[in-house]
Amino acid sequence: MPRTKKKNSKGGQHGNVQPFSDEDASLETLSHCSSFSDGISVADEGGDASEDAAQEDFQYKLKGFIDSTVDKSAKTRQGALDGLKTAMATRILYEFISERRMTITDSIERCLKKGKGEEQRAAASLACLLCIQLGSGIESEEVFKTLKPIFKNILADGSANIQARQAVATSLGLCTLVAEDDILDVHSTMECFENLFTRSYARADGTCPSISPQTSQLHTNALLSWALLLTICTSNQLKDILRKHLPKLQRLLESEDVNMRIAAGETIALLFELARDMDPEFEFDDWDELCDRLNALATDCVKHRAKTDKRKQRSVFRDVLKAVEEGDFQSETIRFGTERMNIDSWVRKRTYDAFREFVGSGMNYHLQANEFIRDVFELGPPMLVDSATMKAMKISRFERHLHNSAAFKARTKARNKFRDKRVDVGEF
Repeated sequence: MPRTKKKNSKGGQHGNVQPFSDEDASLETLSHCSSFSDGISVADEGGDASEDAAQEDFQYKLKGFIDSTVDKSAKTRQGALDGLKTAMATRILYEFISERRMTITDSIERCLKKGKGEEQRAAASLACLLCIQLGSGIESEEVFKTLKPIFKNILADGSANIQARQAVATSLGLCTLVAEDDILDVHSTMECFENLFTRSYARADGTCPSISPQTSQLHTNALLSWALLLTICTSNQLKDILRKHLPKLQRLLESEDVNMRIAAGETIALLFELARDMDPEFEFDDWDELCDRLNALATDCVKHRAKTDKRKQRSVFRDVLKAVEEGDFQSETIRFGTERMNIDSWVRKRTYDAFREFVGSGMNYHLQANEFIRDVFELGPPMLVDSATMKAMKISRFERHLHNSAAFKARTKARNKFRDKRVDVGEF
């Protein structure tokens, strides 16, 4: 049926909007529905037609999602937001999004103001993905200027939905990293985060404030976003933060919430790394006491804590202790396509974890194709890979099945021969 005959997406026609499936997000689909420039064609003419059709279908689906973000049904709006989130997390859509930037921003603003709970959470995440797609520049700055006051209002409003506040605490941090153009405004946003996570500080007598698990998660998200913004602070700001916060952050290590303890430990390691980058001879007055606390957490055997929590905590705090005592970092290599990247510092780890929070399984694709993310991690311009090369690099499922089947038969045959020899030897 011609496309013009399809029903208009307004007025609830997309009432059963579904997010993209895992199949949609596969590498093969990505190579057809998107490319590094939103328009690279394959060499053979037959491929041109199929790619153009796939791209047209994909954009039609996206337009339907955008229209559905203003639907009367909350369920439909939620599905539309999730669909846009998945698309932005797994594809490069700069041209398409740039043309509809203000429309998408208006939808996010409306959902944040009038939506509830999960809808607000989805809208906050979509705002972040929109900034990641647009990159650092005037376009993302304009988006963020519209949404930042709403983010801050939700974050500071104790009566607002706790899930919305948790999502905003995470999204505000990364949006600030990507789109904030004034370092003084960065510092102001950090103070908003401080107003939250400092409420989890243990008291002077060592007792912890009574905080619900949901509120503790809000404070943890605020701390992690605050730590992310530490990575772009000026030297003078860092000196003030080290003097004001490093002695107090230790109080968060007493929290009953394992995620808060881990976030606090990693933030302390990050601060020590930044301090030593400024001054290799950096010294901390309570260094011995801090190391004792970190060592206790790295060898924690408190009975009332869950085994999985203790295992996770001990692993992290062994690394944190090495960072504080020796300035060491456990390096990790990330492979994507034909490239690789080393996560070789706490700064890189916090930045990588922050982006991966939003793009999820699409992180490797963004490392390959997203110019902004590649610039953040100093990877250079994207290495353009056309569809033919992608296909050559990826073995089809059928070929892989044949290969595995042949290998299995050969292995079985070889083992049978070996078993026959053993029987012969025994009988001899």
